[in-house]
Amino acid sequence: MTVTDIEPEPAQLAGGIASVRIVRVVRETDDAVSLELAPVDGHAGRFDYKPGQFLTLRIPSERTGSVSRCYSLSSAPHEDGPLKVTVKRTFEGYGSNWLCDNAVEGMSLDVLPPAGLFTPGSLDSDLLLFGGGSGITPVLSILKSALAQGSGHVTLIYANQHENSVIFAAELAELAAAHPDRLLVLHWLQSVQGLPSVEQLAALAKPWAAREAFVCGPGPFMDAVSAAMASLGADRKRVHVEKFVSLSGNPFETDSTAVDLEAAEIEGDNATVAVELDGENHELTWPRSRTLLDVLLAEGIEAPFSCKEGACSACVCRVVSGAVTMRRNEVLEDDDLADGYVLACQAVPVTDDVSVTYS
Repeated sequence: MTVTDIEPEPAQLAGGIASVRIVRVVRETDDAVSLELAPVDGHAGRFDYKPGQFLTLRIPSERTGSVSRCYSLSSAPHEDGPLKVTVKRTFEGYGSNWLCDNAVEGMSLDVLPPAGLFTPGSLDSDLLLFGGGSGITPVLSILKSALAQGSGHVTLIYANQHENSVIFAAELAELAAAHPDRLLVLHWLQSVQGLPSVEQLAALAKPWAAREAFVCGPGPFMDAVSAAMASLGADRKRVHVEKFVSLSGNPFETDSTAVDLEAAEIEGDNATVAVELDGENHELTWPRSRTLLDVLLAEGIEAPFSCKEGACSACVCRVVSGAVTMRRNEVLEDDDLADGYVLACQAVPVTDDVSVTYS
């Protein structure tokens, strides 16, 4: 497939979809690449982001036309350079393998704007960061932002299979040398030390267990870290785990949301929702058979979203009054639910009147 086959014209892009051009491909390791991305003219304003957030990319597929995949940003907002996502090849991973094999300078891609909740509330806090393999990607963004724009101390525990698989090894060494009084990097190599156990991770993390923690990596690694932090008595609300679930759908494909909503409204079983988003207030009819995200998009409101499957946190909002239920939830923890957070792509009304906010 040629580059021109996947280059969308800006005028053709609808809703929240934007376009970026690859300005540089960096070979980080034998099986990982970083793609430096620049928004096309007129789309730069859609890419304000927080450290730890991700982009959803549209990747060409000869079989289905395209697939969508989420990749964390390894760049940091303060760097004022190109956006950068880092992709590691995975076994039978179509999206990661396609990008590692085919991404070249000059290629254009469709993307959804930055999203996600895996970001510190304050860069001045002391942080404990865990990265496993390519899970270092959002963690690095947080780390760089905290050092450049915050005042706290940062400890990073970074696990990899072997020395040659350590992504960003040189950059981490430079950051540690530049901030010896604020940054401590601890490497764990499976080839030398074996898989880290819960007990070993707890021993490593113990001196900093009271800090706010951010964890990203393979599922078993994140489970082990979570168990280790729990054994140390860490507050669950201060341990943030970034989960990515493979998407079965494709948010870049056109759907019939508006038509479905018209049919649903005719049926007459509706609630009313008040929505605060980007400083604006909207009051809308909410058919009980449709999700909140469907309602917002059908009204032309550019609400954030990515997977539409309850498998990421891009569309999260908070219920202020009333009640909703979710059809599916793969990412929000019990504490999040207790605080009123829901996924707009899965939320349907329970009460007649609901109020939500995205702030």
